Amino acid sequence: DGLGRKLFADWRYDPSGKPRPGFVLNHPEAAGCTVLVAGRNFGCGSSREHAPWALVDYGFRAVISSEIADIFRSNALKNGLLPVVVDEATHRWLIDNPGALIDIDLASNALTLPDGRRVGFQIEAFARYCLLQGVDEMGYLRSKLPDVDRHELARGW
Repeated sequence: DGLGRKLFADWRYDPSGKPRPGFVLNHPEAAGCTVLVAGRNFGCGSSREHAPWALVDYGFRAVISSEIADIFRSNALKNGLLPVVVDEATHRWLIDNPGALIDIDLASNALTLPDGRRVGFQIEAFARYCLLQGVDEMGYLRSKLPDVDRHELARGW
């Protein structure tokens, strides 16, 4: 809890703690946004869960980029943050149209732009299942405990 206040801290705040007016998340139109459109190779260097924890605590539910670092992607998925990789043209359109309302449909692995264009994206099946069910890996395993118990009883354990 509280990591969202530290998200991009060196970019968002000056050394005295005042918000930097030029940083995009400090703009009024960024308030309440739940999708972060990020630069190429987003998450590079984020080998721990703190980056997705901060993004989720801030209020983001998804990150869209043309490239997302593998370790960050894995940590994001394990912590309820959807990493979406799109083609360069779609990424450029999103960067050029900040605040555009888009729809991300995880069930169909597609996002829809305001003009109705649908752009597909890939996500590993188990991670997609967990996100759709609102569970993490441990929650999934715990949901299988009745099956494990039945199996053990059948085996006489």
